[in-house]
Amino acid sequence: MRTVTATAAAVTAALAAGAVGVAAGRLASDAALKAPPGRPLPTEPRLTVHSTAAGQVTLTRDLAALRPGAYGLCGNGSHAVVGPVLPDALHTADTVVRRLERVSHGSLAAGDPVRLTPNLYVGDPGTALGLDHADVDVPGELGNLPAWFVPGARRTWVIAVHGLGTTREHALNLIGFLHGARLPVLTLAYRGDLGAPRSPDGLSHLGATEWRDLDAAMRYAVRYGAERVVLLGWSTGAAMALRAAADSGLSDLVSGLVLDSPVLDWRTTVRALAAARHTPAALLPLAVRAAEGRIGMAGGSPGAGGRGGLGGADGSQARLRVPTLVFHGPGDTVAPWAVSRRLADRRPDLVSLHTVPHAPHGAMWNPDPAAYEETLRRFLTPLM
Repeated sequence: MRTVTATAAAVTAALAAGAVGVAAGRLASDAALKAPPGRPLPTEPRLTVHSTAAGQVTLTRDLAALRPGAYGLCGNGSHAVVGPVLPDALHTADTVVRRLERVSHGSLAAGDPVRLTPNLYVGDPGTALGLDHADVDVPGELGNLPAWFVPGARRTWVIAVHGLGTTREHALNLIGFLHGARLPVLTLAYRGDLGAPRSPDGLSHLGATEWRDLDAAMRYAVRYGAERVVLLGWSTGAAMALRAAADSGLSDLVSGLVLDSPVLDWRTTVRALAAARHTPAALLPLAVRAAEGRIGMAGGSPGAGGRGGLGGADGSQARLRVPTLVFHGPGDTVAPWAVSRRLADRRPDLVSLHTVPHAPHGAMWNPDPAAYEETLRRFLTPLM
């Protein structure tokens, strides 16, 4: 009788531990599958405003605060733009002084918690850049998808899709440049974004289902005069672009891909975001397993729809058919740069990798916008 009781107790304890593990894995996977659009990722450290003065802001000293280039500074209801570190300013062991370009809305005050973001602009192409544009609705499988359309004279359209932790405002960094090249630009809000339909399960699928909204945008572009399209995606938006270029019924009209910080290995991304939420290392495999079960990605990747992805088998790489420009760098802790490098090594006939040092996920433009845009100009010119 004692043996039976002990065995029952052990089984009960094991089941309880298993249930706790499953719950912990689900909670940890939320960092990737429930990342709110427009909120900086947990990999981005929280900084504090120490003081402001004419044309400068003093921030907590951190590797993030020392990054070169220009960034948005996002606080509680505020947004500002900071430029480079000011070498002649008075820095202390605990602070960094950067140029303060502008306060877009709200205000900055000593003690405010802030995070850096790749978004330099807030609003829409009209309010942020002074460009004529139309607010349009793209019919998608779940309902209408809000989008901005900035007209241009060419028949090649650029369709831009944001990624983790951002919104379609991220594309405003490049819309001015693309407009200057006379390219029509369609910037999409997709399922889960503000104003767009909710995903049926309320989760991000890291591009695995969201790509169908990009497919809908491609159909919209063709309906209104596009003869070719270039798909431009950041982060999971890049995974969407890869999938659409391979599987859309309009894939033959895709003339090129531009991928910034592409999520090509979704498992590593899930682990990185869970770890940034201080998930114990022992639970990280459970977070990946929970993501597999919750959104049905076992055996594939977001870019592959279960047929072997860029983070696993070579199916999607083999199906890559158009010139592809990848902006990525070793400073990305969310989507590994090494995977992009392997893709470029395996497909040198189609893939060009532009390596950007000292840039976080989704922010390859920010350290040196002029160099980024010149590389992009050279890539796009033969595709126009």
